[in-house]
Amino acid sequence: MIVFCGYANTDLTVRVPVLPGPGARVQATGVSYGEGGMAANASVAAARMGADARFAGVVGDDALSTAFLRTLAAEGVGTDWTARTAELTTAVVLLTPDGERSIISQDDALDAAHVAEVVRTAREAGADWLYLDGYRFPAAAGALAAGQGRPRVVVDLDGCSGPEAIRTALSAADHAIGGRAQLTEYVGDDKALVRAAIEHQVYLMVTDGPRGWTLLTPTGERHDGEAIKVDTVDATGAGDCFAGTYCAELDRGTAPLDAARFAAVAAGLSCTRPGARDGMPRREAVGAYLRTRPGRQAAVRSQPAHSQGEER
Repeated sequence: MIVFCGYANTDLTVRVPVLPGPGARVQATGVSYGEGGMAANASVAAARMGADARFAGVVGDDALSTAFLRTLAAEGVGTDWTARTAELTTAVVLLTPDGERSIISQDDALDAAHVAEVVRTAREAGADWLYLDGYRFPAAAGALAAGQGRPRVVVDLDGCSGPEAIRTALSAADHAIGGRAQLTEYVGDDKALVRAAIEHQVYLMVTDGPRGWTLLTPTGERHDGEAIKVDTVDATGAGDCFAGTYCAELDRGTAPLDAARFAAVAAGLSCTRPGARDGMPRREAVGAYLRTRPGRQAAVRSQPAHSQGEER
């Protein structure tokens, strides 16, 4: 069982010819609404991979929130642990014709007390994995440290607001996923990232969109993987698809490197349709891609621990 604790929101997607700069004005070419949120999206991705996924975020007690949870339930995601004590927030997604986007998120009411309650409930239910988004740090660290026998933790570092939040999240996580630009800004270069994985004893997944991904292990090994080649329609939710699929593979007992390769294919396929969830593939689609393109799927270059200090 995987428990996903984090953002749920309505996505307001505004299609624009280019992402506007400071003071710029652009004409929208389309406006649409959909359902999103990092944790909610990741839970759907995991469910489509066949995992026992539970969503444990915070929404409201209104009709919009009810519809949101019904959509999750229709995907096979359990929602009984979701608190209905606040509101369903909104995220504004600016989307360009080539699939790139900028996202403006509204803060939610998911606090450290809610995380602590979810950890307790997950422990009692025998959950194997707990996903958290980076917005919960550093506040969530105490909830994860309390008690014994908690689920293993996967943190999507997106949302961490600075070096302290990143360090706290890495210390709390068994596995962490973050974008290269964010990690370079807050942690440092490749050598610093290797050191961080060793220091915090965490599997650190560094994603870089179409440029591929890197898995750094607690023993200092480095594995570089390629992204699959697709015609990108919308990259919204691709990172959430990666995270949810990675969690699902870990839950199946897959080794982290193989889980990363599988998740990279799922994330690539998710970019071929509009919206945060519409393009998220099912397990059969990822398997079919791997079978029909054995030479093109996420080739991996590995570097052993003894050469961890070398530049690539």
